[in-house]
Amino acid sequence: MTEDRPPPSLEEIEARLREARRGAGLEPSEPLVGGGGASHSDMGLGLRIAVELVAGVLVGVAIGYGLDRWLDSAPWGLIVMTLVGAVAGFMNVYRVVNGQGYAAGFKKTGDTRNHGE
Repeated sequence: MTEDRPPPSLEEIEARLREARRGAGLEPSEPLVGGGGASHSDMGLGLRIAVELVAGVLVGVAIGYGLDRWLDSAPWGLIVMTLVGAVAGFMNVYRVVNGQGYAAGFKKTGDTRNHGE
């Protein structure tokens, strides 16, 4: 029979993953080109913010254009929905910057509030 042992904790799993990544050379130990100190995660965050802004506006424009064609109300649908899309894009950026745009149960580092646990 197999041993009845508890599953590893999240900290143990994270430590194992870090060690495996380090062994495979997947964790960068030095800054990217230029030595400016930017990391992959910083560039990823910047790209995500840019995409959130542009996507919000583009979706608003597309919906506004569709509404104008359907309701024959040009240019009001396009104007209103472009503004709504821009506001949605800014709200998404705000959520990303504050760490609220992640999977269910996400807690920021150092968050001591009780989340129903």
